[in-house]
Amino acid sequence: MKKHKSSVSHATSYKKIGEFWDTHDISDFWDKTKEASFEVNIESEVTYYAVDRMLSEKIQAIAQKRGVTPDTLINLWVQEKLQEQKA
Repeated sequence: MKKHKSSVSHATSYKKIGEFWDTHDISDFWDKTKEASFEVNIESEVTYYAVDRMLSEKIQAIAQKRGVTPDTLINLWVQEKLQEQKA
């Protein structure tokens, strides 16, 4: 593993890198950057299902307690249920 995770800040952890960029601006280090190219696939497919309002309120409350979005919570629950159905 590299000694430094960042060539600009010379930080050794992601936390230190974040702290560095909280107090610095990239424009001060522009000469140390290099061009990068990459592809991003932003296509996603979403299917909507109707949920009773009372169920929705309960889902939102549980999701908030768990620190996730209602969408994430529902997807996790559906995945679990589908796994059960496989067994």
